[in-house]
Amino acid sequence: MKRWLAAVVFGLTLTGVAHAAIDTYEFANDAERARFRELTQELRCPKCQNQDLADSNAPIATDLRREIYRMLGEGKDNQQIIDFMVDRYGDFVRYKPPLTSKTAVLWFGPLALLLGGVVVIGVIVGRRRRTARTEDSDTLSAEERQRLKTLLDKNQDD
Repeated sequence: MKRWLAAVVFGLTLTGVAHAAIDTYEFANDAERARFRELTQELRCPKCQNQDLADSNAPIATDLRREIYRMLGEGKDNQQIIDFMVDRYGDFVRYKPPLTSKTAVLWFGPLALLLGGVVVIGVIVGRRRRTARTEDSDTLSAEERQRLKTLLDKNQDD
């Protein structure tokens, strides 16, 4: 009985989530529907951050999809719609922001972190090699070996 009740509750939970993501818009033609899909996949949800507007269930994503639909109905082109969103939410709303002084960290930050990691690993390996060479150079010379052998032999005789 408990399993059946848990299954019903789980099913009802999933139905609510699936229902929240459905938007129904009527488009004049397939080209307009394709533009809407392209724009909602190109723009990022300001709340979810790693989801595009098409996949996000957040209320703000729903509002932005409605706004895009309205602008398409007014005959605005893709660039005008993107410019409107960027003016309102900043370059962050774009998945591929333009290269500017403000977004340079987004473009070059991962590369800088990777190069920094390579440099740190190189320094660590270099130090370990130097330490290993120093330990190898601490070996005894021929004269010292002979002296040690005589001392050990002398010790064994006693």
